[in-house]
Amino acid sequence: MRGEASPPPAADVGVALLNLGGPWHLDGIRPFLSELFADREIIRLSPFPFLQPLIARLIIRARIRDVEENYRAIGGGSPLLRTTVAQGAALRRELARRGIRARVMPAMRYARPRARDAVAAFRRAGCRRALALTLYPQFSTATTGSSLKDLERTLASDGGPPLRWLPPVREFPDHPRYVEAVAATVRGALRRVSPARRDSAVILFSGHGLPQHFIDDGDPYVDQILRTKKAVMDRLAVRNPVHLSWQSRAGPVKWLKPDTDTVVRDLGASGVKAMVVVPVSFVSDHIETLYEIEMLYGNMAREAGIEEYIRVPAVNADAPFVAALADLVEERVRADGGGGGGGAA
Repeated sequence: MRGEASPPPAADVGVALLNLGGPWHLDGIRPFLSELFADREIIRLSPFPFLQPLIARLIIRARIRDVEENYRAIGGGSPLLRTTVAQGAALRRELARRGIRARVMPAMRYARPRARDAVAAFRRAGCRRALALTLYPQFSTATTGSSLKDLERTLASDGGPPLRWLPPVREFPDHPRYVEAVAATVRGALRRVSPARRDSAVILFSGHGLPQHFIDDGDPYVDQILRTKKAVMDRLAVRNPVHLSWQSRAGPVKWLKPDTDTVVRDLGASGVKAMVVVPVSFVSDHIETLYEIEMLYGNMAREAGIEEYIRVPAVNADAPFVAALADLVEERVRADGGGGGGGAA
């Protein structure tokens, strides 16, 4: 799979979909983790940079077998690229409906296709301008920030004809169509709860964890997660109990609390019998949703006495989410008109 979204022969604007990436097959797990844990922009494993590679190797050595088994459980590799390609294809069609010819490409941070692949594809398509569009709804310097820096480095070393870059879309935590897309997935999950428990089912928002030092340094991620959570609950207009927790912790540093596994166990111990878990920081189903939320936390929930445990699907390529992405692109393109422009970040 090349990761391209089969656009028209010529395009006016290139849209780079920023995301983390993943190991597309089992053989790619070790190199993916090696690059991920070696990057101090996303996780600082030690106050001393020279120790980062050593600690990264120790973590990978300790976790590699478990990680391989986790990926086997969801099909032998990450489905993130397939979903991102589907999102890109749907976005291109929606933009075409609005009169915007676009070339849409994934630009993964730690896997192919990368930023350089997207830039090359835009040139082949004859794009005059380009735009970076994050698939992280809530901004963090560890995610969107790192991807934008990677794009900047790519452009700085690029020897091809220049593209004019529009201001990037860095976040959209409470964009109305995105909020509706998430709310629709939660409504669907609540409908699967038995009627007697539906109104009392716990709605647990689970976000990807972040080392605490990012927040201490002023990262807006948690505040934007809270904005998303509030907007979704306002849209749902239900009175179910609501909680927020954090998942996917790794490495010997202090992370956001509370952990999702702890919250699931504690709620089960308190007598909760029904729960729906919302992947609040994820727009695509992959290892964190299909394995962690569905399988790992699902088993914990049942052991803790929770009889109805439902994973809320990510928005993936759902129409309201694609419309939200199209709104964000259209806003930049229409504002730019035929001139102007900006840097990658």
